[in-house]
Amino acid sequence: MAQTVTECLTAGSDSVTVINDINTNGKKSVHVGGSAEADTTTKTQAEINEMVQRNVDHLSTILLYEPVDASDDTPDVKGAAGSKKTTHVAAVTTGNAYIAAN
Repeated sequence: MAQTVTECLTAGSDSVTVINDINTNGKKSVHVGGSAEADTTTKTQAEINEMVQRNVDHLSTILLYEPVDASDDTPDVKGAAGSKKTTHVAAVTTGNAYIAAN
């Protein structure tokens, strides 16, 4: 059974969370091994940027899913509308901005 658009977007939800948390908390993000008390991560900024980039790439791939023809059961995420997709697009923008700034 083929995935639905919703299932594809749900698969990207963790990437949205990681990007947004790193953008908000930087080295204090739990996703980079930081803590709320101090900038304690052992990751370099380059490693953090690589992590953000991997998540941006994951979301970008999901957002481009579309069937190639009428017999293709790939969900049309690219052509879909909805608030969940908007959240994913915003996370890609946020991630790219974070990397550019850091």
